[in-house]
Amino acid sequence: MHHRTSRRTLLTATAATAVAAVTGAGLAPGAVAAQRSASSGQHRSAATTKRLKRIISGMSLEEKVGQLFVMRVYGHSATDPDQADIDANMAEIGVRTAAEMIDRYHVGGIIYFTWAHNTRDPHQIAELSNGIQRAGLAGPTPLPLLVSTDQEHGIVCRVGEPATLMPGAMALGAGGSRSDARRAGQIAGAELAAIGINQNYAPDADVNVNPANPVIGVRSFGSDPQSVAAMVAAQVKGYQSSGIASTAKHFPGHGDTSTDSHTGLPVITHTREQWAQLDEPPFRAAIAAGIDSIMTAHIVVPALDPAEDPATLSHPILTGILREELGYDGVVVTDSLGMEGVRTKYGDERVPVLALLAGVDQLLNPPSLDVSWNAVLEAVKSGEISEARIDESILRILRLKAKLGLFDDPFVSRSGVDRTVGTRSHLAAADRIAERTTTLLANDGALLPLSRRSHRDLLVVGADPASPSGTTGPPTTTLATAFGELGYAATALSTGTAPTAAKIAEAVAAAQGKDAVVVATYNVSATSSQRTLVSELAATGVPVITVAVRNPYDIAQLAGTGFAANLATYSWTDVELRAAARVIAGRAEPEGTLPVPVQRADDPAVVLHPVGYGLRY
Repeated sequence: MHHRTSRRTLLTATAATAVAAVTGAGLAPGAVAAQRSASSGQHRSAATTKRLKRIISGMSLEEKVGQLFVMRVYGHSATDPDQADIDANMAEIGVRTAAEMIDRYHVGGIIYFTWAHNTRDPHQIAELSNGIQRAGLAGPTPLPLLVSTDQEHGIVCRVGEPATLMPGAMALGAGGSRSDARRAGQIAGAELAAIGINQNYAPDADVNVNPANPVIGVRSFGSDPQSVAAMVAAQVKGYQSSGIASTAKHFPGHGDTSTDSHTGLPVITHTREQWAQLDEPPFRAAIAAGIDSIMTAHIVVPALDPAEDPATLSHPILTGILREELGYDGVVVTDSLGMEGVRTKYGDERVPVLALLAGVDQLLNPPSLDVSWNAVLEAVKSGEISEARIDESILRILRLKAKLGLFDDPFVSRSGVDRTVGTRSHLAAADRIAERTTTLLANDGALLPLSRRSHRDLLVVGADPASPSGTTGPPTTTLATAFGELGYAATALSTGTAPTAAKIAEAVAAAQGKDAVVVATYNVSATSSQRTLVSELAATGVPVITVAVRNPYDIAQLAGTGFAANLATYSWTDVELRAAARVIAGRAEPEGTLPVPVQRADDPAVVLHPVGYGLRY
């Protein structure tokens, strides 16, 4: 683990001079402090911009192009990954390691993924981050990197336990507390910063007005634009108060689509007026809150761009609306360029060029870094993109790096990880926040809270979706364990998201003699065998409590199955499931209310439960 290694051990004299141009390195610490305190914020900003422009003027064209890219890389180490990760890097990028990629392509950022084996544990992540920064500072122009990830919490988490996992956006929307949203962002941001992640692609600023949305759903705070805007602003302030960059996504708004932009190109049919009422408010609120970066959406909005280009490639949307109308001058980052939504209309060599011409600053995760990097390089050499244009983006990127203190010291320490990540106070805060988000939607006969005297022996069955972070669950086991800790006798039986007749029969047999059955449901559809599971369990006469562990819409699909109580947790990570157990047991009050309406399954024009609905004890 790196322990605040001096830059002098990492850089040549020439490299140190370049960094000193930005940071004041070479002055005694007291002189640096005096220099800073003597200047006003405006003067510092002007001086920093001048120094950054000096650095940019000394960069080669290849280095400039590289700064525009944020790329994935396989492995737990920047210099010594496992052989399987070396093989994957060679196949996809043509390099062995993160350090080699930085040396060859001069990338300005790296994104971490669980599946890329970047996020094993906090100390490993911190050392990976330090290795990446050492590689960046070893280049011809020594520059720190923006290290990013998608840590939305809830159903999208790359860093798992023992880091603190918070309720996701829709859960926070159900809680309705801006203070909780800000606190969740502050804790999450502090833990990310401690492990060297300095740019988080959160919060989701989409307004989820389409229950069938396959890609956003519970990643959104809800369906009311003003409520979503308030929660987005709170999270932005929370994240950025911890010294990391927050990213509002996905501009101009991905909440009303039935197509997943990972696999297709969604079309949003909102009029310009509808967009202004529904989709714009959260992004305007994020900008007012000082958002550091905004991510684009691979969606078509004909009312905003009649050419029907994906927003990521649309000059009218990114420059005309985001830059000029909304007055945003921070970093604009694309959603992943490997997603089909941005690849359907243009080839991979044209996409990054068109994105830059549209107004983008950072090009995220292209399918082939070599193809995209060379395409941008050739576009500048040919004059299609002016060097002045890419200098604008590089200045924004370097300004953000300077704001985050990365030119001063981009490294993290083992002691900082131990002091910050997964602390008792952070975990306790997550538990309390999760309790305030749990939503009780049905409680026939006042079955809940569940008395240990009359309903002590429990069976927990249902869906066990894979952990968002790879570190929690499975849900049925987590729930059963939580009930056990609360004094119940609980047995877990996983029946899956599509239980077979044999598995349903096994669950019905296991329910015999139990006092109650808890069923974890996951995205129940009209034809889902999860409905049959609930119905046959209820037919035994044993009270059935259903817990929707993802979308709160499950209750509509379960109408008529005979369940006695229903709760929504909005995700299936342990923090939400433990909170649900405490609510069922009466150790906590169900304080959440629906942040989205739930329509009847047989007649979507009729609202079964409106926004704001939620039962109490």
